[in-house]
Amino acid sequence: MEIDEAIMAFSQSEKIKAGLISISQALELLRGLAEGEKRGGEKIINVLLSMIDHEIKLARTVTRHEGWDDAGPYIDKAMVMINSGVGHEATVHLSKALSKVTTIGQQSMTFLKEKGLL
Repeated sequence: MEIDEAIMAFSQSEKIKAGLISISQALELLRGLAEGEKRGGEKIINVLLSMIDHEIKLARTVTRHEGWDDAGPYIDKAMVMINSGVGHEATVHLSKALSKVTTIGQQSMTFLKEKGLL
């Protein structure tokens, strides 16, 4: 890993983690909504999750860290759950994606600390 890649990986991991946590919280809020409102909320959450998926793909491209490939399938599974009307069950997959992204951030931070940059 190069220094610039580690900086980008750390930055992207923080942004993606924040997005995944926000989406998970939004999915929990959907439980209390009426069915029509729930469908609208699921559509918005799906758009946001798609944006996170694009950020993961961007991170993979700019950092060349293969760990990003491990997070993508969990995002895909979460999207399927949301599209199937069982969005509350997507949080399991989002948590797994969050774990993968957190690992990348930790590895990047460790690398930057070893280089004396953090």
